[in-house]
Formats: sequence, structure tokens, C-alpha cells
Amino acid sequence: MKSFGIALIIGLAVTLGACGGGSNNSTINGTWTAGLTDTSQNTVLAFTATFTQGSGTSVNITNLTFSTQPSGCFDSISSATGTFALSGNANGNVTGTFGMAIVSGPPTNTLTLSNGQVANNTISGTWTLTGTGSGCTGSGTFTMNPS
Repeated sequence: MKSFGIALIIGLAVTLGACGGGSNNSTINGTWTAGLTDTSQNTVLAFTATFTQGSGTSVNITNLTFSTQPSGCFDSISSATGTFALSGNANGNVTGTFGMAIVSGPPTNTLTLSNGQVANNTISGTWTLTGTGSGCTGSGTFTMNPS
């Protein structure tokens, strides 16, 4: 009987231990830092923003701050919108797709992050910048990581 009791306690401990750990976070909530490079791999734009998963696929973007930008392109932010579609969450590793648009003005300049893939705590994809401001055009790739 004593052996059965010890085996039961060990089995219970193993079972409970397997239930803990890991994250069930299915969002991209938090502060992220982005680096945007041109086709020559030169950093053209860099920013930090706080993302909060909204309803559906919407992402609320706050605290958006550019640390690198073409002169005057994003001195005044009119809007920043984002989307995130969850496609998986294995042991806290969230995967999915991401998109974002930042509009400044005046002059009106639009930065679009598209084809964003979320995996391994990184978001990567392509970007385009169009606008009426001097030097406020370009394209390339971006990478974002939690700050």
C-alpha cells in the first residue's frame, strides 16, 4: 500500500508539472522596434511603437516614435493602423501575418508595411514609402522585434 501511495504522488507531481509553463498569449501586445532597410541594406527608417491587439484582426498602435527617418517625412503623424491575423500558437510562439500603415501630414507621406510574417518573436516583411515630402519615397524590407 505504501508503494502505491508513493507511485500515486509521483504520478500526480509529473502530471501537474506538465500542465504548467509555456504561454498562451495569442497576441502581439507590447512594445516593438522596427528597422527598415533599402535594397542596399542601408537603414532608412527606424521606429518604436506599442501594439495592443484590438477586436478581430485590428491592432491599436500608440507611442509611435521614429528614431531614423528621411528629413521631415514623419514629423507629424496623422494616423497609424495595423492588422494581425493569428495562424498558430505553439508553446507561446505566436505566428501569423502583420500589416501596418503610417500616414503623416502635411505634407502627406504614407509608410506601408506589408507581407509581414510573425514567427519566433520577429515580424519581417516589405515596406513602401510614398509621399509629397522631399525624399519621402522608397522601398525595401523590415524587421521588428519586441523591445
